[in-house]
Amino acid sequence: MTKQFLLASDFDQTLSFNDSGVVLSELIGFHGFHDKVKGLAEMNLVQQGAELSYLILHDPDFRKVRREHLAETGKRIRLKHDVALFARALDNLAEGYKFHFNVISAAPQEIIESALEGIVPPDHIFGTRFRYKEATGEVDSIIRASAGWGKITVLEELRSTLGISHDSIIYMGDGSSDLPVMMHINQYDGLTIAVSEAKFISRVAKRTVLSDNAMSVLVPVCEKVLHWDSAKIRRFFGSFGLTMLEWEKVRTDVVTIQDSSEQVPVAAASQLNA
Repeated sequence: MTKQFLLASDFDQTLSFNDSGVVLSELIGFHGFHDKVKGLAEMNLVQQGAELSYLILHDPDFRKVRREHLAETGKRIRLKHDVALFARALDNLAEGYKFHFNVISAAPQEIIESALEGIVPPDHIFGTRFRYKEATGEVDSIIRASAGWGKITVLEELRSTLGISHDSIIYMGDGSSDLPVMMHINQYDGLTIAVSEAKFISRVAKRTVLSDNAMSVLVPVCEKVLHWDSAKIRRFFGSFGLTMLEWEKVRTDVVTIQDSSEQVPVAAASQLNA
């Protein structure tokens, strides 16, 4: 029998080098996207990852955004190297294995579909969906936002539809909005892969892979799921004309140590004596 796996991926800075919000802001001539996102984060008003959708719906500087702006933004997104090859490789990765590849992201649906046109079918993309006003074309409301805990909902719907067990889920992401879904998958023995060295994500993910090539994520998949050794993995990459020039497995312990003989500050010493 064929072993079925659900492989889900974030989009922004996981399959791409760009942040969709930054590219869209440049397109509409607005500067200061990061400042707005920081302000929303400080207010804890919006779930992490859904900031762009909130701005499009509520912020005056983004009310000019229309469906065509989102589609054009997708065309300007710079994808990581070999994303198309990565999607094709999953179709025939190993005999007896079937990987169902889906993209789950808080980025607007139109941006992701435009960026991944011809690579990932639209029905395998689950981004934030908007409802538009017929008269003006502006965004009227949000139908669905695949951010944070919303990603878990989408993931569970896909898992149920495919009839796949929790331990047959593979998820890769890079940011804080991926934390809830990674923790959810970890508790059921699925495989989580971080593509960023940010501490808050790499500490949760079971594996971390840093590369500008999308194919690199297949390394932990080949090791943990297919149980291939390094020689077979290198041969697999070579079959696509790719050479693994560098492959370092590094576990870093960041430790700060203070000499216990150092003098305790006067204020602290007085508090201790009290």
